[in-house]
Amino acid sequence: MLDKTKFYINGEWVNPVEPKTLDVIDPSTEEACAVISMGGEADVNKAVASAREAFETYSQTSKEERLQLLKNLMDIMNKNNADMGEAVRLEMGAPKTLADNSQAGSGPWHLGGFIEALEEFEDESKYRDTEKVIRHEPIGVCGLITPWNWPVNQIALKVIPAVAVGCTVVLKPSEIAPLSAMVFAEWMDQAGFPKGVFNLVNGDGPSVGSVMSKHPDIDMMSFTGSTRAGVMVTKDAADTVKRVSLELGGKSPNIIFADADLQKAVKRGVLHCMNNTGQSCNAPTRMLIEKSAYEEAVKIAEETAKSVKVGPTTEEGRHMGPVVSELQFNKIQGLIQAGIDEGARLVAGGVGRPEGFEKGYYIKPTVFADVNNEMTVAAEEIFGPVLAMIPFETEEEAIKIGNDTPYGLAAYVQTQDLDKANRVARKLRAGMVHMNGGDLSQGMPFGGYKQSGIGREGGKWGLEDFLETKAITC
Repeated sequence: MLDKTKFYINGEWVNPVEPKTLDVIDPSTEEACAVISMGGEADVNKAVASAREAFETYSQTSKEERLQLLKNLMDIMNKNNADMGEAVRLEMGAPKTLADNSQAGSGPWHLGGFIEALEEFEDESKYRDTEKVIRHEPIGVCGLITPWNWPVNQIALKVIPAVAVGCTVVLKPSEIAPLSAMVFAEWMDQAGFPKGVFNLVNGDGPSVGSVMSKHPDIDMMSFTGSTRAGVMVTKDAADTVKRVSLELGGKSPNIIFADADLQKAVKRGVLHCMNNTGQSCNAPTRMLIEKSAYEEAVKIAEETAKSVKVGPTTEEGRHMGPVVSELQFNKIQGLIQAGIDEGARLVAGGVGRPEGFEKGYYIKPTVFADVNNEMTVAAEEIFGPVLAMIPFETEEEAIKIGNDTPYGLAAYVQTQDLDKANRVARKLRAGMVHMNGGDLSQGMPFGGYKQSGIGREGGKWGLEDFLETKAITC
């Protein structure tokens, strides 16, 4: 079992102030794969003091100096990708191919976008044709809280833009999946970032996250996780009037019109929903189908879901692994049962583990048809491989159902009529709308409307989240 009981503070691996440990569970075996320390207020205070002291000098470094540090980090990431993939496989149960490629690969992918954005970024400009100046300056010490579902992705989307513009940071990764963050800390050290610029303290929300959010010497909090926890971070931060950036939940509609390439659109939607075992906030978990194509779409969805293989995390391939924890497993099982109890038509999957699995938090790829938007499986973010299929008759009804959610992270539109696709995309209340399988390019903004969050991550938008704006007049 891996011993990961130290924190990274002020450029060194240090013991916690008070010893308290937690086992990290491999969700494919339900057995401990590592042990970490759980921090507290004293550990946070040390990390924040280190970051505050480092900010005085690091905030004055040149863009060229920071770009070189980021390029150093890129070299290290690319050379050691397998180490990160293995950490993700162990901590959150991503199958090896997914862990090495999409999960670990998200770090250098986002880093490339930030390097390009920083190269184009100017921190000072003249206002119109005057001698007056508009400056963009680092906001200060940033508290960063990242989730377990895409750990490397979210670490990269927070740590990299913050240090790119001259901020210093304290990172609290999810205590469920902390191993990737500790690998990242080693890479930050190897890349040559000055002491105190990056600090890592493990722990839970009440003992570390809340302390960070309330801390008077933290200038900004950036949080990714559930909407419930995001509200708590915001409330904790209110007394010190610090900036809060949030990337929260989603219940994304995937609107498929009858004139779409139905086989391709439905299959793509089902596989996207099942990707990462359904543990993605932007997953297209509500599939809205035009009525004339509905029953055919249900058959395609059934066939696709039943073709999804579930397998061990140690094996290569495009199969689905377990969900991250016993807590999530039990929650998803309960929500699948709720779908059955509320009268949705179960066309694939269901409660219980897939055949052949007696251990591990494995879930059956599940599809419900004949769902309405009031049912639990359509309203709640399940965060598992569960798809709800909903029929609609008109374009206006599809938009209404699509927007009938407290979330607004992503939406998907499938039709061969591009005028209709663009018309619908502009009426959907979501931060990202993907048409006919399109995806974000490197450096595009990621984030949502309504209860899906505040702010945008990625590229120049990610840099701007960590900057203050100053007007200088003469």
